[in-house]
This record gives sequence, structure tokens and C-alpha cells, in this order.
Amino acid sequence: MPAKTINDIVALCKRRGFIFTGSEIYGGLGGAYDYGPYGVELMKNIRAAWWNAMIYSRNDIEGLDAAQITNRLMWKYSGHESSFSDPLVECKKCGARMRQDKMKDPTKCDNCGSTDLTEPRAYQLMMGLSIGAMADGAINAYLRPETATTTYVNFKNVMDARPHKLPFGIAQIGKAFRNEISPRGFVFRMREFEQAEMQYFVNPADDEKYFEMWKKIRMDWWINALGIPAEKLRFTPHEKLAHYAKAAGDIEYEFPDGFDEVEGIHNRQDFDLGSHTKAQSEFKINAHVMENKDSTIKLSYSDPQTGENFIPYVIETAMGVNRAMLAVMLDAYTDEQLPDGKSRLVLKLKPSLAPVKAAVIPLVRNVPELLTIANNIENDLRKLHIGRIELENSGNIGKNYRRHDEIGTPVCITVDHQTMEDNTVTMRHRDTMVQERVAITDVPRRVMEIING
Repeated sequence: MPAKTINDIVALCKRRGFIFTGSEIYGGLGGAYDYGPYGVELMKNIRAAWWNAMIYSRNDIEGLDAAQITNRLMWKYSGHESSFSDPLVECKKCGARMRQDKMKDPTKCDNCGSTDLTEPRAYQLMMGLSIGAMADGAINAYLRPETATTTYVNFKNVMDARPHKLPFGIAQIGKAFRNEISPRGFVFRMREFEQAEMQYFVNPADDEKYFEMWKKIRMDWWINALGIPAEKLRFTPHEKLAHYAKAAGDIEYEFPDGFDEVEGIHNRQDFDLGSHTKAQSEFKINAHVMENKDSTIKLSYSDPQTGENFIPYVIETAMGVNRAMLAVMLDAYTDEQLPDGKSRLVLKLKPSLAPVKAAVIPLVRNVPELLTIANNIENDLRKLHIGRIELENSGNIGKNYRRHDEIGTPVCITVDHQTMEDNTVTMRHRDTMVQERVAITDVPRRVMEIING
């Protein structure tokens, strides 16, 4: 059966080294988490699946990795500094602070139930910085609250370096930072999180076609690349559109407490490139960089065939990588009853996402002959460059199988006394627990078949 609550995943993550509370020995910090040995592997594999789909499987999208510490003016002219906020409500009785639009009942305190609340006020989400020796405490930079804006301001740089005809995209994966009022849902909503966003630049006449195209592409990716069942996903259009959007909606996953957003698809029109183009004139005049507004940097596109110059529309796909990991783990989490009356906990991850791709296990601990063979198999598998390979030498085969079930290892390879007689090993498959004898020489090929699905 799947995980009943987020707490099931929290417990597994702590016990098996996926995710730890940030700064835990000093009491932790709300909305901040550390990724352990298996968490970093699962996150890396999700990133790789996204990057492969966006960059390596296409010829019309370029990659970018922009700075996380950014000039304050970027966010002033993008509109974030004045409007990027959430409604904050404070309970006059217990002092709890809450985000009004996420409260269970906006008239009652989530903490104590009191109805004596303050009026909502705008709460700035961006994390300001004072950098440099002469900053004197004044905010002159921000930790970026999203990756999208750092993509827009690099539009001309990327086009100059790698010219493309429309449509084309720019993709990046990276950290973003928001001073959330009330982080929640484990890694679902955090103050430091990771985004995988792609901005697809199109002719305004084609925007609706490409919006529909990317809705389908991204939904298919969740199903095929991450292995999420189609019935656990849905696309929900936004009832109320943001001021910049012509159309928008979310891919939602069915979490234990209901459907919630894991990726947004937006038609942002020409709002972002247009805003930064207009801002260049104001900025340069105010900074006395230039007198002629017409020489401003234009984040526009010139059609090589028609000669038409225009600001492209943007179709954005914006995925939360941490949310993707949480959805993947929730969906893979299986508390399975066995025929002998016992049970086991197993993460039935898609093999390509598994933190450990294969475990090699000598049946008996510290038997030199068995250990030598196991080491040789381990080294042969490492040469495949498919990810993490582990060798276990504890001597308790049952516990080793259970541990690797819990971290999602697709296959365990057991070296026993028969191996020394006929050069075969036992391959034990995670999902079915079926065991088969395989020649040592066939192990690399068989492991590759399992990982590639």
C-alpha cells in the first residue's frame, strides 16, 4: 500500500539517509533541509531526467546556470520588489503568524483557534542581502526568488552566443529562495528550494499552439520519466490569472491530503522581456549611462525571413524539483504484505531514478574468496557509469535485502559458495523478490537492461 501520510516519508528519509532537518543539532530551521547520501542521488537522477528531456533530447533548447545572488535592480524593474508578497495574518492571542490564503479557516487561527486576528498585510518574500564592504547594512542585492527572471535577462546573451530561429527555449535548474511565512508539507514548501524551469520563446501568433504542446509534453514526462501513474496526475487551469498571463495551469499530483501543484505551465505573453526592455531605458538614464533611450538593450527578436522585429511570447514550464522528489517517493512507497505473514517496506522507484543501481552482497561475511569475486563484480558495474553501486559485507543477507528494498535498489547480486564452483551469482529483483542464477559475465548486461527498463 502507498504511504498514508507525509510522516511515513519523513521517517523513511531520516532512517535511510534521504533527507535530514537542516541545522538539526542546533534545533533546526523552519523550511530548510539537508539531503543525505541517498537523497542527493535521487535528486540528481530527477534533475538528469529533466535535463535529458529538455536539452539532450531536443535541438531547440539551450541550458543556463545563472547567479543566485542578484542585483537588486533586476527585481525592482521586474516588479518583484513592489509586488512579490503574501498576505500575512497574526493571531493577537498566541502570536502565530500565518499566510492567509493557506489557512484552514481565514477567520480562525490555525494554532489556537482564536478569531482575534490582525488584518492581512503584504509580506515581502524576497531575501535581501547587504553585500560588499560599503553596503552599510542597506539591501543592495537579493537571493533570487525564482530562476525565470535570471533567464529573461540573459535572453540576448544566449541569442548572441547561440542564435536560434523561433521557437526556441532556455532551461535552467537551480536554487531559489523565498522568505515563506509558513513552510509546510516537509519539502513541499520551503525557504530554500530547487526549480527546473524552461522558457520557450515563440511568435505571438503561435502562442496557443505551443501552450497546448507543452502541457502534453510535460504531463507525458511525469508519467514516462518519473513513473507516476496517469491517474495520480491532473492538469488544473488557473481560475484567476496573474496579471502577466494569458493562460496558466498546474500539473497536480495526488498527495495523501489531496491534489496539489508540482509544475506550472504558463503563457506569460511578452510581459517579462517587454518589462526588462522598457526598464533598460529608465535604468540607464537614472544611472547617467546614456542620454539616448533608443540605444537601450532590446530583448526582442528579428525574423530572418520577414525582417519583422518583435518581443516574443513566453511559454513557461516551471517544476519544483523537491516536490517532484516528494511525489516520486510517495508514489513508490509500498508497505507490502508477504505470503508468510510478514511485511516489507519497499520503494518501487523507476530503476533509472534509484539512488543505488545495484548492490553486490557476499553471502558470508569476510570470506576472502567470496569478497574478491564481489569486488570484481562491483568494479565491472562501476565501469558502466550508471550511478552508485554498493558492496555489502555484513553477512546478514536478509537485512541487506530489506535495506535495499527500502532505498529502492532495483537488483541485489549475491555471491555464494556455488559462485566459486560455476561462476554464477543470484540476482534478486526488488519488486517481485524473484531470484535467478546468472553467469558473472552476463551481470553487467542484465543490470543495464534493468536500469534502462
